Amino acid sequence: MNGAEVDSITVSLNDSIDLKKIADSGQCFRWTEESDGAFRVCAFGKVRYLSQIDERTISIDCNESEYDSIWKNYLDAYTDYDGIIASIDPSDEFLTKAGEFGRGIRILRQDPLETLITFIISQRKNIPAIKSCVEKLCRAAGSFIGEYDGDEIYAFPTLPQLVELSCEKCGRAFCSYHQAGIDSCSLGYRMPYIQETISRLVMNPELMEYLSGLDDDTLYKELLGFKGVGKKVANCTALFGFHRLDFFPIDVWIKRVIDEKYGGTFDDHRYSPYAGVIQQYMFYYGRSGKAV
Repeated sequence: MNGAEVDSITVSLNDSIDLKKIADSGQCFRWTEESDGAFRVCAFGKVRYLSQIDERTISIDCNESEYDSIWKNYLDAYTDYDGIIASIDPSDEFLTKAGEFGRGIRILRQDPLETLITFIISQRKNIPAIKSCVEKLCRAAGSFIGEYDGDEIYAFPTLPQLVELSCEKCGRAFCSYHQAGIDSCSLGYRMPYIQETISRLVMNPELMEYLSGLDDDTLYKELLGFKGVGKKVANCTALFGFHRLDFFPIDVWIKRVIDEKYGGTFDDHRYSPYAGVIQQYMFYYGRSGKAV
């Protein structure tokens, strides 16, 4: 930690929470596991440490007021995830095992702008590479938060900060990443997508709020209108950034599960309005190498 004196509270949820499973579920890219098993989480311009106590209880280094105003919502403490697992068709052997294996995963309520940008970055990259790119972007454009465990941590850039990004590849005079002392941003063809997305949001400052108020179908269509956003990125952004729990992203892992376990067809509507939660159990179990 950074050595500052901080409050720490213990919070108990009504059902399961598993920090490691959340960190490994592919939905968030700024969770870092520490040597003592705690997780350093950077979100909303803050760095906090979360530790597992038991299957429903965690500790977090903040006061109760901050927990109630930020982290309780972020951890989606209100959704009955154990109830969703209980709703799984018992005749579906694979999904029953996936639900139990993934018990404790929760869909975080993340910032929509950060989620949109990070999932544009995620295309054709594995999770470690995505995390590396996101950290480079934060260092190049975000505000310095502090030093934690020897690492300089920067907040995810705000829209005004993202506007100031300069890129030689996109015709700017200098490169923001080089200015920050980063040899390569590793964003490649994604950088123009990000800049076009930023430009669209700058032209319409109310757009993110407008998107938040749309129904699922309209939100999906609007997200597909962003440069570089295909079906998978739109689904992930809706699920993880706008907390629309009925979206069911299909990546290579989910496609493999559907092909191998369901003969190429899986009716996600059967689990509406929580198909996205079911997807996370399938993804986590399928990717674990322990699926049977």
